[in-house]
Amino acid sequence: MFLGEYLHTFDSKNRISIPSKFRKDLGRVVVVTRGLDHCLYVFARKAWEREAAHYAAQVSGSAASRGLARLFLAGSFESDIDKAGRVLIPENLKSFAGLSGRAVIAGVADRVEIWEEGAWKRYTRAIERDAEALAETASGESA
Repeated sequence: MFLGEYLHTFDSKNRISIPSKFRKDLGRVVVVTRGLDHCLYVFARKAWEREAAHYAAQVSGSAASRGLARLFLAGSFESDIDKAGRVLIPENLKSFAGLSGRAVIAGVADRVEIWEEGAWKRYTRAIERDAEALAETASGESA
């Protein structure tokens, strides 16, 4: 399980270091894809295969299901984690997430997310501000 948040910087070749705590569970090959809220999702290869199968089953479904499947599947990119612990992020994915310079790498259960630093700060401030109301809404979903 991936937990915690770390601040890292992109190098001149569009690579960013993956926190050492995440590397063992991610393995040598990861899949990076567009995520929700304009961040990037990073999955271990095996976890991505399960995720991709879920979305692939929906490509003939509703317009919303097809759209999400296309967002995640067409936007995915397979990358090796190099010996220095860095992963290459293609320009189109960096652009989607508004990434340049520093980024937050956050562990979110079964995946890692990469956020533009300012976007992460705005997002977490909003969630912290509205946490009680969100908890009420979320508890109604599980009933």
